[in-house]
Amino acid sequence: MFSFLKSDPVKKLKKQLAEKQEQAMLAQRNGDMRKFAVLTEESQELVDKIKRLES
Repeated sequence: MFSFLKSDPVKKLKKQLAEKQEQAMLAQRNGDMRKFAVLTEESQELVDKIKRLES
């Protein structure tokens, strides 16, 4: 009945994904490849979660 009041979990995950990807890009530009690898892996996990929720 009040579904319009619930937050969309996919939207929240997409926002987190965008933030992780930006952090990874900045780490890569700064030459911190270990941090880049960790952030890239975390962003891939978020992509997998988003795909599971959307299907």
